[in-house]
Amino acid sequence: MIEDEPDLLEMVGYGFRKDGFEFQGFTRGSEGIAYLRRNPVDLLLLDILLPDENGLEICRSLREDSRLGALPIVFVTAKGEEFDRILGLELGADDYVVKPFSPRELLARVKAVLRRKTRQEEPGEVIEAGELRMDARTQDVIVRGQPASLSALEFRLLFFLAAHPRRIFSRERLLDEVWGGDRYVTPRTIDVHVRRLREKIEARPDAPEYIGTVRGAGYRFVGQPHESQ
Repeated sequence: MIEDEPDLLEMVGYGFRKDGFEFQGFTRGSEGIAYLRRNPVDLLLLDILLPDENGLEICRSLREDSRLGALPIVFVTAKGEEFDRILGLELGADDYVVKPFSPRELLARVKAVLRRKTRQEEPGEVIEAGELRMDARTQDVIVRGQPASLSALEFRLLFFLAAHPRRIFSRERLLDEVWGGDRYVTPRTIDVHVRRLREKIEARPDAPEYIGTVRGAGYRFVGQPHESQ
């Protein structure tokens, strides 16, 4: 957790350790990022208003990092306006918790994010379509022979669509399936993530080969995927 309030770090750390988690806390963004680059972690709790860096910029830079781009991120912040929540989620956060919060709720939300990540890592979940290959065990995506750096949310969205080829999903349905019913997001969030996905996997984002738009209905995967081991 990167959080500039030592008392809050101590309280959150106590609750997570009591529940069996390993927990590391840092009051400065630079210290937390240095730790992330040296040590494997399962999830990052991130404040926005930090003394040395902005949490939104930290999230943005991590999502662009080839090694840490899939790391689950949960914002824990006092910035609770709708604009702030939407911005944080559109930058690739997996959840957004507003202070003051219940420590038990935070623990439950973290477990929910980790459960979704674990489900995607089950063996045998490899889908190939044309020059696109997705491996749910590692969240690796290869397109036209080159690795594509996707956030955890971008990967979940792409894999879900590819696992249900040619089926049309409304934005609301995708929010339920990919983000979960308790996510504070709007249908516009789907459009943002689809646009970013197309920029990363499509040879021509304006003429997509994999993710199609069905006007007035939603999105669908238009390739011909098959599963492999």
